[in-house]
Amino acid sequence: MKHIFREYDIRGIFEKDLTEEIVKKIGYFLGKKINGEYVFVSFDARTHSPVLHDWLVSGLNYAGKSVISGGMLPTGANYFANFRPLCIENKGKINISGSIQITGSHNPPEYNGFKITIDKAPFYGRDIYALGDEILNSDIKIEDNTNVIKYDLKSDYIDYISNQFSHLKGMNLNAVFDCGNGVAGVVLRDILENIGVKNYEILFEEPDGTFPNHHPDPTEEKNLKDVYSALKKRKYAFAFDGDADRIAFLDQKYNYKGDILAYFFAKNMDNPCVISEVKATQVMYDEINKIGRAIMYKTGHSNLKTLLKKENCDLAAEVSGHIFFNDRYFGIDDAVYVAFRIIELIKEKFDFVKEFESLPKVYNTDEIKVKTTEDKKFKIIDELKGYLNENKDSLEIKEIVDVDGVRVIFENGWGLVRASNTTPVLVTRFEATDKNSLEEIENRLMKSLERFL
Repeated sequence: MKHIFREYDIRGIFEKDLTEEIVKKIGYFLGKKINGEYVFVSFDARTHSPVLHDWLVSGLNYAGKSVISGGMLPTGANYFANFRPLCIENKGKINISGSIQITGSHNPPEYNGFKITIDKAPFYGRDIYALGDEILNSDIKIEDNTNVIKYDLKSDYIDYISNQFSHLKGMNLNAVFDCGNGVAGVVLRDILENIGVKNYEILFEEPDGTFPNHHPDPTEEKNLKDVYSALKKRKYAFAFDGDADRIAFLDQKYNYKGDILAYFFAKNMDNPCVISEVKATQVMYDEINKIGRAIMYKTGHSNLKTLLKKENCDLAAEVSGHIFFNDRYFGIDDAVYVAFRIIELIKEKFDFVKEFESLPKVYNTDEIKVKTTEDKKFKIIDELKGYLNENKDSLEIKEIVDVDGVRVIFENGWGLVRASNTTPVLVTRFEATDKNSLEEIENRLMKSLERFL
């Protein structure tokens, strides 16, 4: 059961891993770690999310918390609740001390889990592992108690986003949105209608945790087939993952990854400060450093959110579409909000194709995953790092960046090997200025890695 307590969240299979006993304990022990009285809870579209909600609430109540329930909401709206006073009947304006979003994100329908915020900061890493130890070593029995204060955060969130982007009123967008039967559909149309945006369509808007049309992961090309069909008539497309904290943005020519989107946003800022991850293209770092400051950091939404606040940068981005705006927003990964920042660029006639094609041309691979075990994965990275440092000259290595795994810089490109924090795999990715160099870098680094597998 220990495997459900992961680096960035708690995640497992409903009733197999996430049993009533375990989930109630999660609520109780989390409640004990939250100093204030009020905790906000909401959930995604998965069929078992309401059941987990009641179990979690029982644990939180047993810990003496007052639970405010927002019902079904995107993860970004759950994060949003931490930064705005909530007007509770008979209590006036209150501030919550933490929030828990019940979500399986982009995992298959049988999965679910919890994304946790305490004191406006992500609860992750060692804190989650320690929480797991407490829970698994406890024999506490927790009774049912599903009392909550119901709160319409959905309306607060819709009003806030609508007001932030009221200048888009009357815009002729000519776009398609794919909600993937996830929770983006809970709020998206209302915001578009409030603002007065025209000429769009929404695919798979109705939340349905069985995901009958396609899996809610827009990083996988096979899940974008309906988007590509719509783009035969539409100019732009937006696709969301299951809990709407990741976005894919496409036009009729390109699918722009999160690191490239970060560059587009930075181009429209004065002296931008941008944080991204070790998987991001070197082009983004080089180009942003010409107009501002780019920082390479660890993969993971919790890591990036934490450094974003520490460095007080404008935004952070993952290749996978987690984008965090600290500029005019709260430094959270909210794909619905990000969609409207992209729509702003469209209104300002930003030429995505021209800007993308003006970047230095590089060739890169998708993530290539190498299976290993939980016990071995970090040990392999340490051994590989030692070998590469000892053989820098013979392997023609210019630099080794070890902020997260090893990103090895060569004359014409780079290769990455890092241990996944959530699964028993090593993640590799390669980039180069030409196809021959790409193949050479991949072969060189993979042969080095094979020594330790």
